[in-house]
Amino acid sequence: MGRAPGTGVPRWLLLPAAVGFAFVAGPLLALTGAVQWSHFFALVTSDASRAALWLSLKTSVASTGLCVVMGVPMAVALARLRWRVLPVLRAMVLLPLVLPPVVGGMALLYLFGRYGLVGRHLEALGARIAFSTTAVVLAEAFVALPFLVITLEGAMRTAGDRYERIAATLGAGPNTVWWRITVPLLRPALISGSVLAFARSLGEFGATLTFAGSLQGSTRTLPLEIYLQRENDPDAAVALSLLLVLFAVVIVLVAYRRVGVAEGRDWAGGLWRWGGSERRERA
Repeated sequence: MGRAPGTGVPRWLLLPAAVGFAFVAGPLLALTGAVQWSHFFALVTSDASRAALWLSLKTSVASTGLCVVMGVPMAVALARLRWRVLPVLRAMVLLPLVLPPVVGGMALLYLFGRYGLVGRHLEALGARIAFSTTAVVLAEAFVALPFLVITLEGAMRTAGDRYERIAATLGAGPNTVWWRITVPLLRPALISGSVLAFARSLGEFGATLTFAGSLQGSTRTLPLEIYLQRENDPDAAVALSLLLVLFAVVIVLVAYRRVGVAEGRDWAGGLWRWGGSERRERA
């Protein structure tokens, strides 16, 4: 069977690959062509647009931080522990990936809402979460957390625990092994997972709308502003959509370029493997 020149890839795979790339890029090109460029700057700098963008950036940063705080220990538990309940826990972690976002928003509402399982106790203490900026952060973290967890878990499973065991045999305690061995090895995977979580938070819509509502200045993020403008001002909706796409593309490209091109290192399952320079010397 024929192969693509200079590769081990069968040529017949290139056609569906090209169709797939076109399927992803086509809608974005069509969106770009629909923008009223003469009014683009005015559309994306209106008061409502700037407020929505600023709120999206703030809440996405906060939700990403929350994902890191919870997701790193979760990934370690899934990758290193041998509990029988781990398959169930992994399924629960991955559930937000397959649930419709609006269902996630409903679940959060029945947990943290005014009459929710936890929310009613918080309400008695004078703390209200639903339909607030805090609700936006929680909704975004709920849908973004799996991206960070599965990235780190995959990296840890691929790397194994050889270095940690060697350090332990040399007398290093668990905390020393964690900070001096595990964390540096996981840094690239942590960066890429955090970037994915941030990008997912930036584009979150359904869970935010259901759990936090759409209050300008407090819960109306950029995706919600786009949805509202779709009926009132389609040109503004298109311009804001393109702005959101550009933000996502720049964030992902910058982060992955920083992670993937460090000199003298190879990317191996989400971990840096020192060996590129070694192989060049041998060659």
